[in-house]
Amino acid sequence: MSTWIWILIILAGCLLSTLIAAWRMAKRDREKVSFLMDALEDGETNFRFRENSAINRELNRLRGILDRKNTRNEALSWNKLFRVITHEIMNTVTPIAALSDALAKDDRLDVKAGLATISDSSNELIRFVESYRSFAKSVPPVCKTLMVSELLEKVTRLHHSSVQEHGAELNMEVRTPDLLIYADEGQLLHVFNNLIKNALEANATTIDIVAELDSEDHTIIRICNNGKPVPMHVREEIFVPFYTTKPSGNGIGLSLSRRIMNAHNGDLKLVQSDDRQTVFAMVFA
Repeated sequence: MSTWIWILIILAGCLLSTLIAAWRMAKRDREKVSFLMDALEDGETNFRFRENSAINRELNRLRGILDRKNTRNEALSWNKLFRVITHEIMNTVTPIAALSDALAKDDRLDVKAGLATISDSSNELIRFVESYRSFAKSVPPVCKTLMVSELLEKVTRLHHSSVQEHGAELNMEVRTPDLLIYADEGQLLHVFNNLIKNALEANATTIDIVAELDSEDHTIIRICNNGKPVPMHVREEIFVPFYTTKPSGNGIGLSLSRRIMNAHNGDLKLVQSDDRQTVFAMVFA
C-alpha cells in the first residue's frame, strides 16, 4: 500500500476522531444548557459548573446574572409588601392611639362615640389581618384535565346575573378547538371571579373571554373589558399583596389570583390597559 494511501487513512482517522470529539462536546454542552434551564425553571440557582471551559464560564455567568436579578426582584417585592403592610397598620393604629389619648385627657369628649370609633378601627385592623392570613394559607391546586370551552361556559353561567345587573354583557370564544388544560377548576373560578368583578367595578359594559394556543403552544386565556383603564402609576403595584386603591378593598384579589396561576406553573399578566380596553392574560405554560 502506497505512502499516500496511508497518509489519507491517517488524515481520515484524525478527522473522524475530531468530529466524534466535537459531537461529544456538543452533546455535553446541550446537556449542561438543558440542566441550567431545568434548574432555573425550578427556581434553583445554587449550583456552579466546575470545569474551566468557555461554555461553563458563560453558563455560570448567566446563572449569576439571573440569580442576582431574582434576588433584586424578591427584595423589591418584599419591600413593597412591607411598605403596604406598614401603611395599612399605621393608618389604623395611629387614630386609635390619638383618640385613646384624647379621651383619657379631655372629659368633654363623648366617650361612647370615641369608643365606637376605636371599635370600628380595631375591626378594620382585624379584617386586614384576616386577609393576610387568608393570603398566606393558600393551598396547592388539585388538578384534573379540563375542557376550556366547558370551563368558560361555567364562568358565563355563574356571572350571567351579576353582569346583567350592571348593564353589561359577557362573551366567550375558544379559538383553538378541543383546548385542554390541567388545572384546579375551583381555583381558576376564583381567578375569573376576581377579574370579572374588577371589570364591573371599572364600569365595563363588555367583557370578552378569549382562549387559544399561542405560537409556543401555551394556552392563553384573555379577559378583556372596556372599563376604565388601570392608572399608569399603579400598574407596577396591582399584584403586590394588600395594595389597593379601593376604599373597601383588601388588596389580595389580584395578588392571590397571580399566586394561583403561579401554582399552576403559569402566570397572570396585565398586557394592555388604555382607553380602548384592559386585557389580563392567564398563561398556562
